[in-house]
Amino acid sequence: MEYTFLGLVLLIVFVLITTVIDKLNKLENRMENIKITLDQIAKVVEVPEHPINNDLRKLLKEGKEIQAIREVRTFLGLSLLEAKQYVDALKM
Repeated sequence: MEYTFLGLVLLIVFVLITTVIDKLNKLENRMENIKITLDQIAKVVEVPEHPINNDLRKLLKEGKEIQAIREVRTFLGLSLLEAKQYVDALKM
């Protein structure tokens, strides 16, 4: 009886965790699609670059990639991964 109850509880917890993970993955995909759409719209309506980009390019030319990433995190409030991706996109 106790094992049946424990098994049922574990099954319910597993299902809930799986559902939450699935929802989070779907949200991440939606956010990425929204970002792509916004980038495309920004190009069409010619939204000017963020003023920090020139400073970041200067830091990159000086070989100060880590400092550039720090600046992005400070001014734009991005995570470390997002800041790295932002700086990498400026390199192209």
